[in-house]
Amino acid sequence: MMKCIILFNRPSMLIKTYRCISINLWRDELTNEIRKEIEEYWIKKFKYYDNFNKENLKEKYYALSMFPYPSGSLHLGHVRVYAICDTVAQFQRMNGKNVFQPMGWDSFGLPAENAAKERGVRPNEWTQNNISQMKNLLERLKCTFDWQNELNTCSPEYYRWTQYIFLKMYDAGLVYQKEDVVNWDPVDKTVLADEQVDEEGKSWRSGVKVQKKVLKQWFIRTTKFSQDLYEGLNIETLDWDDIIDIQKNWIGKCDGFSFDFKIESPEGISETSCLNIWVQDPLHILEAEFIVVLPNTLMDILCDHKRDTNGKLKLRAFNPFTNRSLPVYVSEKVPFPFSRDTYVGVPSKSEFDREFIKNMQLEPMPKVKSWDRKEICETAKKLRIGGYPVSSKIKDWLISRQRYWGTPIPIVHCSKCGTQPVRYEDLPVKLPMLPSNCNIEKDVNMFLKKSDWQNTICSKCGGEALKETDTMDTFVDSSWYYLRYTDVNNEKELFNSDVINQFMPVDLYVGGKEHAVLHLYYARFVSYFLHSIGLIQHREPFRRLLCQGMVKGKTYKTKKGKYLKPEEIEFENETPKSKTTGEVLTVTWEKMSKSKYNGVEPIEVLNTYGIDTTRLLLLFSVSPKSHRNWNSDYFVDVLKWQHRLWLTIREFLKIRTNPLDGLQPCINMEKENAALKYDRNRYIRGVTYNFGISQQLAAGISYLQGLTNVLRRPKREVRKYSKEYEKVLAATIIMLAPVTPHFAATLWFGFTSAPGRLNTDCHEINWNENVLKQKWPTIDGEYEVPLYCKINRIINIEAKIPSNKIASLTLEESLKYAQKNSYIKKTLKNQQILDAKLKMFDNLCVELSLLTNKVDTLEKKIIE
Repeated sequence: MMKCIILFNRPSMLIKTYRCISINLWRDELTNEIRKEIEEYWIKKFKYYDNFNKENLKEKYYALSMFPYPSGSLHLGHVRVYAICDTVAQFQRMNGKNVFQPMGWDSFGLPAENAAKERGVRPNEWTQNNISQMKNLLERLKCTFDWQNELNTCSPEYYRWTQYIFLKMYDAGLVYQKEDVVNWDPVDKTVLADEQVDEEGKSWRSGVKVQKKVLKQWFIRTTKFSQDLYEGLNIETLDWDDIIDIQKNWIGKCDGFSFDFKIESPEGISETSCLNIWVQDPLHILEAEFIVVLPNTLMDILCDHKRDTNGKLKLRAFNPFTNRSLPVYVSEKVPFPFSRDTYVGVPSKSEFDREFIKNMQLEPMPKVKSWDRKEICETAKKLRIGGYPVSSKIKDWLISRQRYWGTPIPIVHCSKCGTQPVRYEDLPVKLPMLPSNCNIEKDVNMFLKKSDWQNTICSKCGGEALKETDTMDTFVDSSWYYLRYTDVNNEKELFNSDVINQFMPVDLYVGGKEHAVLHLYYARFVSYFLHSIGLIQHREPFRRLLCQGMVKGKTYKTKKGKYLKPEEIEFENETPKSKTTGEVLTVTWEKMSKSKYNGVEPIEVLNTYGIDTTRLLLLFSVSPKSHRNWNSDYFVDVLKWQHRLWLTIREFLKIRTNPLDGLQPCINMEKENAALKYDRNRYIRGVTYNFGISQQLAAGISYLQGLTNVLRRPKREVRKYSKEYEKVLAATIIMLAPVTPHFAATLWFGFTSAPGRLNTDCHEINWNENVLKQKWPTIDGEYEVPLYCKINRIINIEAKIPSNKIASLTLEESLKYAQKNSYIKKTLKNQQILDAKLKMFDNLCVELSLLTNKVDTLEKKIIE
C-alpha cells in the first residue's frame, strides 16, 4: 500500500484544506520507495504552474532551453539542461514573474535522415516516433514546459514561415545563388559548411575526409550584418560570460571589406560564377592588378587545373569598378589574408606585389577615375556584390543541402524567366510524401526527378517550371524558433509584433557550449535582420546565456584505445583489468556514448530514485557550467541531506504535537532568535543570488544544506517556541521547491499541519496554499547586503548597505557607502573617477563600477 496516500484524513477535499497529517508517515525511513510514492501522490494533485498569460501585467520572464534534436532518445545531458532551466523558471514564478517556458523539436536534418535510412523507415515516421518518446520522458520529469506553445520544425505549419523569412531575405538582396567550391561529404552525399568540417578536414557527422566539388549553391549574405553583430556583443545588458569572446573571435574584427568579382572566360562573363575577395581598404579595388588563388579553389577547379607556365589561369576576374579583367594566378607563396584563399595584388601599395608583377612580366594597368570609399561600398551594395565591413575570416552562410529531409527552398526554375522566388501566398512549398517502401539512400533523388512533385508553374510568367530540389540547412530552422514560440498558433503572419515585443528578448537561454558559435551566430543574424525590416523591437535575442557542461561517464579502455563493456571488466584491489587478457585498463571520464559503454539511460535513474532526486543528482555540488562526472559515490551525500530534512520535519512534528513534555522557553531565547534571524537572512540572500542572478544552482543548493544545519542546531525548546525557527523552516522548504517540488510539498504539509502555529500573522507564508504557490522568502529590510565595488573592472572589496535602501539608492549615495570602507577609501584617494555606473540585482546586492585614472599629486596641487 502507498503510505503517502493515507497522509490526509479527508482526501476528498481540495488539497489546500488538508491539514491533519498522520504521524505514522514520519516514522518511516526515507527510502527510494517512499520517495517515488510521494511523487506519485503529488503528481495526481499538483498544478505545477500557470501557463504564460499574455494579458498578465506581471513582469515577464522567458526561460528557454535549446530544443532537442529527435534523431534518437534523450540522454542525461538533456535532462540536466531541462533541470537547470526548470529550476530557474520555478524560482522566477515564486518571485512573482509571469514565466514563459516553451518546448519543441528541432526535427529536420541529416542525423534524422541517416537514422531513418539505417532502419529502413521514412524520416517523418522515425522523427515522430522519437518525438513521442522524448515528450513522454519530459512529461515524466515534470518540467514546467508550456506545451500549449509546442512547435515542430518539420511541420509545414512551421517551415512555411521559415520559407517566408527566406523570401524576405531574398527581397532584401541577402539571398543569392552562385557556383562555388564546396565541402562534399561522400558518405552523406551532401554539402557541408566550413564550420561542419574539423581541423583534419573530416565531416562533423560521418567522420570521412571531405572532397572539393563545384556546385551551384544558395547563400545568405550574413556579412551585411557582420559589424553590427560584432559591436552588438559590447552592450552591457548582454550577460554571456566567456561566450562573448568566443562569438567575437568567430566573427572577427571587421577591419576590411568583401566583394564578389564575376569570372570571365573566353565565352564571356559568367552570371553564376564569382570570386569572393577581401581587401582592407575599398580603394584597393581600384588599384588591383592581379589576383592569386590557392589550389583547389573555384577558379582553379573551373579551369580543370589548366594554366600557363607562370601559373596564370585561362579564366579572369572582372572588376566592375574599373571595367577591366584581372589575371588570376594559382600559388601558395603569397601572404593570403587570414582564413582566405584569395589574394588581391595592389602593386602601388606593396613591394611584394611590385616584384610579383615584374616576375610575371605584366604590364601596369592605367589609372582609372577617382572613387571615394563610400562610393565604392554603396555601388557594391546596389550591385549586390558586397561592400560591407567584414573580417577576413567570416563568409556568407551556405544553406544548400542536397538531402531530402529539410525545409524546401522556395524557388522555381523557369526556362523563360530563369530563377524565381515562390509567391508568398503559395507557401508552404511542402516536401513530397515518400512511398512507404522507399529506400532513402538510393531512391530519393530518383523519386524527386520522376515524380510530379518537382513540376510546377513559374511564379512570374505562369509557364512550366521546376521546383528547387535543394533543402535548407537545419540551422536555418533553429535560427528563429525562439521567436515563433511566442505566437506559435498564428496562421496569418510570422508572429504578432505586439506579442513578440512583449516576450522578447529571452531572459535565460540554456544549452550546450558546442552551440556557442554557429547556432548563436545564425540566431543573432536572423534577429538582426527581422529588426532591420521592422518586425521586432529588440536586435539581441538572448539577454543571458548559460552553457551547461556535459554529463560524463566512466570509461575503461585498453592501451590500443578499445573500450570495454562492464561485463568484460574485473577488479583486483580496485584496479580494473580485462577479464580475457588481464591487461590493466585506463580509466577516464568522457561524454556518455553507447560506443564507449559509459552511458546511463535517464529512465533507469528515474525508476531507481524518482524525479526529485534525479534532479538533485544532476544539480548538486557541480556548477551548471562545469562537466558532471556521473559517479554514484556522491549520491550518498544527496540522499543523506534529504534524510536530514525528513528527520527535521519528523522531530518538529513530535515536539509540536506533544503538549505534556513540560518544555518552557529557554532563558536565552532572544539570543537564539537573533542568531536564527541572522542565518535566515544570510542564507536567503545566498540561495536567491545563486538561483536568480548567478544561476550557480549547486552553490544555491549548498546554501540550502547550510540552512538545514541551522535547523538541526537549536534545542527542543527553541523549535517549540521560536517564531524565528518557524520562519527558517518555512524558508528552507519554500526555497527547496524549485529543485524538488514533490519532496518539498510533503515537507511543507508536514510543517503547516503541526499544531501550535506561532506565525499566524506572517504575511510571507500563505498557510492555505501548497509550497509552489508560496512567495519566495525575502531579506529583512535592516539586513545588510553587499555593495560590490569594482574599480577598473576588478572587484576590490565589499561595502555594506541596508537592503531596504537599495530600491532608492542613487549613484552618489552608493559612492558614500563605498567610501565608508577604509580600503576602498584608500584606493580611491589619489584616483580621479572618469566614469561611474550602478547596477542593481533584484533588491539583493549592488555593483558599483568605477573607471578611474591615477592623478599625480604634484599635478593635482598645481591644478588646485
